Amino acid sequence: MSPTRALALFVVLLAPTASPARSPGHVGVAVCAECHPAETARWRGSHHDLAMTEASEQTVLGDFADARIEVHGVTSRFFRRDGGFYVDTEGPDGAIHTYRIDYTFGWWPLQQYLIAFPGGRLQPLGIAWDARAPEDGGQRWFHLYPDTPLTPEHPLHWTSRDQTWNHQCAECHSTGLRKGYDLAEDRYHTTWSEIDVTCEACHGAGATHVAEARAVAAGPGQWSATKGLRVDLGDRDGGHWVIDPEHGLPRRTVARTAQHELDTCARCHARRGLIHEDPTPGQPLGQTHRLALLEPGRYHPDGQILDEVFVHGSFIQSRMYRHGVTCSDCHDPHDLQPHAPGNAVCARCHTATRYDAPAHHHHPAGSSGAACVACHMPQRRYMVIDERADHSLRIPRPDLSRTLGTPNACNQCHQDRDPTWAEAALARWYGTRPERASHFGEVLHAGRHDPRAAEPRLLRLAADRDQPAIARASALDLLRGAPDPLRELTLRRLLDDPDPLVRAAALDALAGADAATLRALALPRLDDPVRAVRMIAARRVAPLAATPRDAAEARRLEQALDDYRATQLATAERPESHLNIGLLELDARRPEAAERAYRTALRLDPGFVPGYVNLADLQRALGRDAEAERTLRQGLAQRPEAATLHHALGLALIRQQRWPAAVEALGHAARLAPDNARHAYVLGLAQARAGEPETALATLRAAQRRHPEDRDLLVAIVDLARRHGEHQLALDYAAKLQRLGPP
Repeated sequence: MSPTRALALFVVLLAPTASPARSPGHVGVAVCAECHPAETARWRGSHHDLAMTEASEQTVLGDFADARIEVHGVTSRFFRRDGGFYVDTEGPDGAIHTYRIDYTFGWWPLQQYLIAFPGGRLQPLGIAWDARAPEDGGQRWFHLYPDTPLTPEHPLHWTSRDQTWNHQCAECHSTGLRKGYDLAEDRYHTTWSEIDVTCEACHGAGATHVAEARAVAAGPGQWSATKGLRVDLGDRDGGHWVIDPEHGLPRRTVARTAQHELDTCARCHARRGLIHEDPTPGQPLGQTHRLALLEPGRYHPDGQILDEVFVHGSFIQSRMYRHGVTCSDCHDPHDLQPHAPGNAVCARCHTATRYDAPAHHHHPAGSSGAACVACHMPQRRYMVIDERADHSLRIPRPDLSRTLGTPNACNQCHQDRDPTWAEAALARWYGTRPERASHFGEVLHAGRHDPRAAEPRLLRLAADRDQPAIARASALDLLRGAPDPLRELTLRRLLDDPDPLVRAAALDALAGADAATLRALALPRLDDPVRAVRMIAARRVAPLAATPRDAAEARRLEQALDDYRATQLATAERPESHLNIGLLELDARRPEAAERAYRTALRLDPGFVPGYVNLADLQRALGRDAEAERTLRQGLAQRPEAATLHHALGLALIRQQRWPAAVEALGHAARLAPDNARHAYVLGLAQARAGEPETALATLRAAQRRHPEDRDLLVAIVDLARRHGEHQLALDYAAKLQRLGPP
């Protein structure tokens, strides 16, 4: 046996792993099944039941009969030995090692495999098994990132910190999970009550419920209001869905006011970040997580899914959500399947004779185009083969495809046609409808491209309570910088909005506000009932901690800063969390604490670019310029491809008036990030200062062609051309600047 292979086996055998440990109050699925056999039977074999299991003959679906796959120049071999399942594949050092499969992860349409690593980590292998039928292309090994060559240094490599199960996946694949992360040692001791998603993952710890049930069965006992459960997921208001005879649409006989079920599902079925470890289901999502907004790269500007954002952020955009529909109206909460097959699940509320008919969908009955989900819940593939439906339940808008470049269900099927054709077809079938006159996506699209010009429209969208709260919050998210008086008036109202997403985004939009504004608007929100809002309020008022008005305010601010740190330490294994703490400390004028936080981030991840940039900037502010340059060069030794580090180094060299070296560093940044207008702008100015005006003009003009609406580039070209006698050129670009209108 080679030394490398022996070391790999030693690591696999001795690495600590996650383990079962009953959480307080948890009784386990076997106890629940004693009284709830029907629900348990439906749950058995569901995706929740099979979310994670020990690797065994019954649970491993993949081919381990000496199967091989070659991806990115690495050949991996899957095989059996001594009753176990093993893989030979590339490890964190770039060499081939043998790893034992400890757990299966997921079931269909793909199954992943977890491998124990030192420090209590479990890492999901980047090669997965396609569990679909052979006729659907399944029963094969495939790589989750087939088009991205992954070296061990890449954050998507299966051994990286970004892929660690304990942080990325565990919370939603097991019940009663305790992450057990130790920051000082950078290791986990993760435990669970049950390895998969069982009854108590949704209903909460069941010990009190079981005790009440047994007392009732014995005779004298009585049920409490919630039957001993922390959350009541049932509808107790007597409401049900009926067809309104006036307009033929479904309505609930009683308006739904409780969101316990939706918040319970959202804890896992949402793109969100952990801010507080608390396994109690049913509480508002914002008490434990911060929901991702409609951000570029995650959602299209009209709110359609783009990156893997799961379900909740889409569903809360829908009219169905606004009218009180919840998850179990469509899905059985135990087997997770729709209550009826195909269009029948929609026909439970929407009259089939009206909607499941060619007169409505204009496709042959029974065809794929006649499916409700084809038009209203188009699917997108993630993890190569996993099709996920967009739950915003939207009406297709090919007109937005034409103006915004967003997808639409019509052209996703009819790829040989263009959006204008689809738009004309919808107009023939349904006429021109008032609700299609505008869409929040048009405002978000404008805000993504030029937030300054779009600010009035963004503020109107944010204030419009007829629009989805996630869209309103996303509009505010595009407004950064010190608020002017007009914006402040809107923010003042939105800080009292009923939806916590909007309140949190309004607080975020106060970044850069003066002390008086922060005291008047942000300080009162430290008492908000939702933790995600209090977290942002604390972040905003951090500058006040440097100069509190009195002892009472000092104590209140200190508690707020402690609470904010706690939200970040819920994910203490992430370098981003310590970067956020460092920024908080910097705002509170505590540079030593900020430096400690930045260094912790770099200890956890020596390749964390923002850690180097912010540490160097802090060192510069403290007059430690030589140290700042060393920090940036240390970062470049780790991440030579990081444009941000080259740019920061160039700025540091400019401050030292080392112009040739600065131009070289800034040139690296501009070449590595050609779409970054700011990099090109600073490079052009540096080239001009270094005595290269012709080169500078060429740089700026090339950048302006890529970014025709960038005012800074236009101003720089006009100024440089004028100063160097290029008067006609200056006039030409001044005209372009004038055509953009006022900023």
